[in-house]
Amino acid sequence: MTPSLQLALELAPLGLPALPLRAGKRPVGNCPACKDNACGGRPNMKIPGPCPCPAPCHAWAAATTDPTVLNSPPWLRAWREAEAVAYHPGGAGLTVVDLDNAAAVAWARAALPATLTVPSTRGEHWVYRGAMASANAVRPGIDVKSLMQYARWLGYGTGTMAPLPDTVRALVVKEETSPPPDRGRLASSPAPTWTRTVGSGCRHTERFIHTGLQRGLAKIGACRKSGAGSQAFGVARFLAAQHTRCPGPCGLDTIARQLIDAAVAVGVPHDYATRAVDRGFATAGAQAA
Repeated sequence: MTPSLQLALELAPLGLPALPLRAGKRPVGNCPACKDNACGGRPNMKIPGPCPCPAPCHAWAAATTDPTVLNSPPWLRAWREAEAVAYHPGGAGLTVVDLDNAAAVAWARAALPATLTVPSTRGEHWVYRGAMASANAVRPGIDVKSLMQYARWLGYGTGTMAPLPDTVRALVVKEETSPPPDRGRLASSPAPTWTRTVGSGCRHTERFIHTGLQRGLAKIGACRKSGAGSQAFGVARFLAAQHTRCPGPCGLDTIARQLIDAAVAVGVPHDYATRAVDRGFATAGAQAA
């Protein structure tokens, strides 16, 4: 048993999905059958699919707490070559604020609530209880690692883990003020309306869908001076969360279009509004097709 495998088996009972990292803090490369996502990707990837590969392909999506998988022959080969261990924070319901230099650490100490802190090579990892969308370079020297991303295991750290604060969520959907409406790019055609045709696999009634959507659109539209992008993120996350148990498709792409148009109408740049809504859906983990 290699030290890396032993560590992964220690993390598994704690609910921390682990994976091996090779040189350069990189995950194990995909096997030939999975190269270029030819296998369809593991479940919960950006393009979900029934990947049967037993090897630790697909980085964070392969991370597991299953000792049988961690000890399986394909994984043992990877553990023998591993130089470090990573884990999937979002899979454990956690978020890591990766502070890469002294200035970033100083900002966190002034702006964020104290939490579990782990020293890193150049800075610190601040770990919060709660998962969210991941994003790099949310501020100079700061990455947010949670869903659909892995973090290198650096130790158990010190301090008490705090709940994920809105301050960290706001780092991913950054917006100080909404620009005047004429700076936004209005949609070229009206957004389509949600119907049972596009949401054939949704378990909710049309009334339920339209009531929630109209309330969300009203909240976005009320942010005429600031915060419309952040509101679009929050509305998208809330609405998508209602569909996590639906077999799908739920037609959330139609709802997304309406949320984006509502944000653009009060001055949010189209690309920014699109990112905010996409991240809201990704955080909720709902079926958006």
